Amino acid sequence: MANVTEVSDSSFQTEVLQSPIPVLVDFWAAWCGPCRAIAPVVEELSKELEGKVKVVKMNVDDNPQTPGSLGIRSIPTLKVFVAGSEKNQMVGAGSKEQIKQLVTAFI
Repeated sequence: MANVTEVSDSSFQTEVLQSPIPVLVDFWAAWCGPCRAIAPVVEELSKELEGKVKVVKMNVDDNPQTPGSLGIRSIPTLKVFVAGSEKNQMVGAGSKEQIKQLVTAFI
Protein backbone atom coordinates (compact mmCIF):
# COMPACT_ATOMS: atom_id res chain seq x y z
CA MET A 1 0.00 0.00 0.00
CA ALA A 2 2.34 2.64 -1.31
CA ASN A 3 -0.02 5.61 -0.88
CA VAL A 4 -1.44 4.55 2.49
CA THR A 5 0.53 5.43 5.61
CA GLU A 6 0.31 3.37 8.80
CA VAL A 7 -0.15 5.65 11.83
CA SER A 8 0.20 4.92 15.53
CA ASP A 9 -0.98 6.48 18.77
CA SER A 10 2.27 8.46 18.86
CA SER A 11 2.10 9.71 15.24
CA PHE A 12 -1.66 10.41 15.04
CA GLN A 13 -1.35 14.03 16.17
CA THR A 14 1.29 14.87 13.55
CA GLU A 15 0.09 12.71 10.66
CA VAL A 16 -3.66 13.30 11.00
CA LEU A 17 -4.58 16.26 13.19
CA GLN A 18 -1.84 18.56 11.85
CA SER A 19 -2.22 17.56 8.19
CA PRO A 20 -2.68 20.49 5.78
CA ILE A 21 -5.08 18.40 3.66
CA PRO A 22 -8.12 16.27 4.62
CA VAL A 23 -7.25 12.84 6.07
CA LEU A 24 -9.19 9.60 5.70
CA VAL A 25 -8.34 7.27 8.60
CA ASP A 26 -9.12 3.56 8.30
CA PHE A 27 -9.30 1.95 11.76
CA TRP A 28 -8.80 -1.80 11.31
CA ALA A 29 -7.39 -5.05 12.72
CA ALA A 30 -5.76 -8.05 11.05
CA TRP A 31 -8.46 -10.47 12.28
CA CYS A 32 -11.32 -8.35 10.87
CA GLY A 33 -12.73 -9.79 7.63
CA PRO A 34 -14.64 -6.65 6.56
CA CYS A 35 -11.47 -4.61 7.24
CA ARG A 36 -9.51 -6.83 4.85
CA ALA A 37 -12.36 -6.61 2.31
CA ILE A 38 -12.23 -2.80 2.09
CA ALA A 39 -8.42 -2.53 2.18
CA PRO A 40 -8.05 -2.70 -1.65
CA VAL A 41 -10.78 -0.05 -2.03
CA VAL A 42 -9.03 2.26 0.44
CA GLU A 43 -5.75 1.76 -1.47
CA GLU A 44 -7.48 2.50 -4.79
CA LEU A 45 -8.96 5.72 -3.41
CA SER A 46 -5.59 6.77 -2.02
CA LYS A 47 -4.24 6.66 -5.59
CA GLU A 48 -7.26 8.42 -7.11
CA LEU A 49 -7.23 11.22 -4.53
CA GLU A 50 -3.46 11.55 -4.20
CA GLY A 51 -2.45 15.10 -3.35
CA LYS A 52 -6.02 16.01 -2.36
CA VAL A 53 -6.57 13.60 0.54
CA LYS A 54 -4.13 11.81 2.80
CA VAL A 55 -5.11 8.19 3.49
CA VAL A 56 -3.85 6.46 6.63
CA LYS A 57 -4.58 3.20 8.48
CA MET A 58 -4.47 2.54 12.21
CA ASN A 59 -4.36 -0.97 13.64
CA VAL A 60 -6.63 -0.80 16.69
CA ASP A 61 -4.98 -3.80 18.36
CA ASP A 62 -1.52 -2.22 18.23
CA ASN A 63 -2.77 1.29 19.05
CA PRO A 64 -5.68 1.20 21.54
CA GLN A 65 -5.32 4.75 22.90
CA THR A 66 -6.47 6.78 19.86
CA PRO A 67 -9.47 4.60 18.88
CA GLY A 68 -10.53 4.56 22.54
CA SER A 69 -10.38 8.34 22.84
CA LEU A 70 -12.39 8.67 19.60
CA GLY A 71 -15.11 6.31 20.83
CA ILE A 72 -14.53 3.63 18.21
CA ARG A 73 -16.42 0.48 19.18
CA SER A 74 -16.67 -1.34 15.82
CA ILE A 75 -14.29 -1.87 12.95
CA PRO A 76 -13.83 -1.09 10.21
CA THR A 77 -14.46 2.54 11.04
CA LEU A 78 -13.46 5.24 8.57
CA LYS A 79 -13.16 8.81 9.81
CA VAL A 80 -12.41 12.04 7.95
CA PHE A 81 -10.39 14.76 9.68
CA VAL A 82 -10.03 18.29 8.34
CA ALA A 83 -7.81 20.85 10.08
CA GLY A 84 -7.65 18.68 13.20
CA SER A 85 -11.41 18.14 13.55
CA GLU A 86 -13.44 15.04 12.83
CA LYS A 87 -15.88 15.87 10.03
CA ASN A 88 -17.38 12.57 8.89
CA GLN A 89 -17.38 8.84 9.64
CA MET A 90 -18.63 5.49 8.41
CA VAL A 91 -18.83 2.32 10.50
CA GLY A 92 -18.68 -0.99 8.66
CA ALA A 93 -17.61 -1.95 5.19
CA GLY A 94 -18.98 0.27 2.45
CA SER A 95 -18.74 0.46 -1.30
CA LYS A 96 -16.02 2.42 -3.06
CA GLU A 97 -18.56 5.12 -3.92
CA GLN A 98 -19.75 5.39 -0.29
CA ILE A 99 -16.19 5.69 0.98
CA LYS A 100 -15.30 8.24 -1.71
CA GLN A 101 -18.36 10.38 -0.87
CA LEU A 102 -17.30 10.36 2.77
CA VAL A 103 -14.25 12.44 1.97
CA THR A 104 -14.84 14.27 -1.33
CA ALA A 105 -17.10 16.88 0.28
CA PHE A 106 -14.02 18.22 2.08
CA ILE A 107 -11.65 18.52 -0.89
